[in-house]
Amino acid sequence: MSSEEEKTDQADLQDRLDALNAKITSQGATVRTLKKEGGAAEAIGEAVQVLQALKIEAAELAEKLKSDKPQFNRKAFDDLVLRKMFIIPSFEIHGGVKGLYDLGPPACSLKAAMIDQWRKHFVLNENMLEMECTNLTPEVVLKTSGHVDRFTDLMVKDPPTGECFRADKLLEDAVDNLLKANPSMPTEEKEEHLRIQRQADAFSPEELDQLLIKYECKGPSGTPYSPSFPFNLMFKTSIGPEGTAVGYLRPETAQGLFVNFRRLLDLNASKMPFAAAQIGMGFRNEIAPRSGLLRVREFCMAEIEHFVNPKDKDHPNFDSVADKELVLFGREDQLGSGKTRKVSCGEAVKTGLINNQTLAYFMARTQLYMEKIGMDTERLRFRQHLKTEMAHYAADCWDLEIESSYGWVECVGHADRACYDLEVHSKATKTSMVATQKVDPPQEIEIAKLKFDRKLLGQAFKGDQRIVAGILEALAENWEDFAPIATALETDGKATVDGFELTKEMLTWTKAKKVIHEIKFTPSVIEPSFGMGRILYSLLEHSFDQRPEDEQRCFMKFKPQVAPEKCAVLPISSNAECNAVVDEIAADLMDTDLATRVDKSTAALGRRYARVDELGVPFAVTVDFQTLVDGTVTMRERDSMKQIRLPKEDVASLIFMIVHSKMTWTKAKEKYPEVEAAADEEEQDGGELKPTGPTGPTVVETNSRGAFRRPAPSS
Repeated sequence: MSSEEEKTDQADLQDRLDALNAKITSQGATVRTLKKEGGAAEAIGEAVQVLQALKIEAAELAEKLKSDKPQFNRKAFDDLVLRKMFIIPSFEIHGGVKGLYDLGPPACSLKAAMIDQWRKHFVLNENMLEMECTNLTPEVVLKTSGHVDRFTDLMVKDPPTGECFRADKLLEDAVDNLLKANPSMPTEEKEEHLRIQRQADAFSPEELDQLLIKYECKGPSGTPYSPSFPFNLMFKTSIGPEGTAVGYLRPETAQGLFVNFRRLLDLNASKMPFAAAQIGMGFRNEIAPRSGLLRVREFCMAEIEHFVNPKDKDHPNFDSVADKELVLFGREDQLGSGKTRKVSCGEAVKTGLINNQTLAYFMARTQLYMEKIGMDTERLRFRQHLKTEMAHYAADCWDLEIESSYGWVECVGHADRACYDLEVHSKATKTSMVATQKVDPPQEIEIAKLKFDRKLLGQAFKGDQRIVAGILEALAENWEDFAPIATALETDGKATVDGFELTKEMLTWTKAKKVIHEIKFTPSVIEPSFGMGRILYSLLEHSFDQRPEDEQRCFMKFKPQVAPEKCAVLPISSNAECNAVVDEIAADLMDTDLATRVDKSTAALGRRYARVDELGVPFAVTVDFQTLVDGTVTMRERDSMKQIRLPKEDVASLIFMIVHSKMTWTKAKEKYPEVEAAADEEEQDGGELKPTGPTGPTVVETNSRGAFRRPAPSS
């Protein structure tokens, strides 16, 4: 088969897989809707069965495609990441704990560089207000936000030991064990058990308890499990020695910004729109952590809360990204063709694919950030949430997904959360969370003028009388907001507002006109939320590579802007004169705030190059015998292994320029002469250097291969 025919077959397979994935997405949405609306168990079971059949077919197609693609060498990758101490299991010598990892020196520096780039790209360039809020959060805050009632799974305990288990997983395992023990079970009976297994995560606590008894599920101690109970994925603790104040380790950083909205608005001189940002840790007590840094119990987040007028979500800088093309996977494409589309931000907003300019602006800025830190752009896409995935208050949501060996993984969420967050905190605390915006020229609007029957309000609402009146007066500021209440009162004689039931006798109203010079509103929130741990892991995978001539030689091709160390300085000989120049160059580099690695070991030069390549060091400066003659050194670029020769005084400034994107390696090769490496220079097994040089007087001789130090002729 010709290469063209192979490409055609691959394209056909990919088209079939894309179409199947679209069917899977559509069927998954159907299953979620059935469960959410309390559909019949039989209907849910049939829908799940169809979904599983589609997934099996898609998996078979994916395997065919996978066999013809270059495979990611996970064994070599995992070995390098662990051996070079990028990521290591926490408390390893004590057996470790699932979902907890330590970042070693290289990854710690890589993460710091990523965050530094993020802060410059977003906080500084966008004039954001950065905060650092506490990790400990009182229960009342997370109760208000809805977190206390969310993130729950049903759990059971083994009473004698207190050990906890996820109830739906126990039921699934029990069905598997039953079917395995009874291979000749009649088909009809087997299908009934499989139906129960498929619905395991949709049962109520009472239904799960009955099924666990039916399937004779028992704990490790041999006794039946306790009744199932909801398990919240947040880490619960107490604040203060009395133990009466309940708190949690925050599951996200956003709430600290929301509750500080009024102060942030005052600090910003009440100007709208504006953005606040925070970089910090989040915590989630995952039941089954997996996939390395992709699902852990403690993770670094970088979140932005952009506050904007809900009726004007245009962004002042949108024109700067309007032509930026993004790979978009809209909900219609997910349910239809199964294929992504490359669309400019301007076109996406114009056609309504992306809800508004501000959301599109931050999606484009996120794409630019990923390009800046060195992510493979061919493995990036923005996937729109389906209607069944979105919260009821959200206007539009897009996830930046990064493809790794684990598939497409959500790494950055972009959500238009509307006014939900500020409104719930405002209602819970009776605190105004409104902003104002001047109207130029002044506008005439319709309002409602209210007159209350205070006696009836007091009898009906007692201490909440003022709250009810305040809610109504706020709505009356715009007739469009008050009109539905007026209609309900006139039609039905009653209306419900924020849980309070009003009757027509409690108030009267008239429509009037008012000239306004400013408008008041509860801001909408556009929230880009970055999972820095997932981004870090994806960058490690995208940066991993192997030399084509020797697959044992692995290296990390980090961009100089984020590389943990920017330069290695190596002596070709371990004599004192070479080492003195090495120390001089290293000092210049570190004085310029460039992280530097010095390797004066006696290993062969090729082996030392390989060591720094594995750490992703982009440049290696070698001090050789010619350096002692004319003060020049060689500088090797990691990916191409090409070398240039330059004065040692230029090293620090050149690398500084490259790291700060003021110069490229291509330009550096134009400025300085390129030199050929010696034939054995890149070999790792060329023997070791002698720790000492010639003991007597020496002279430097030069030939076509370079300069060499030799014993001086006797006089």
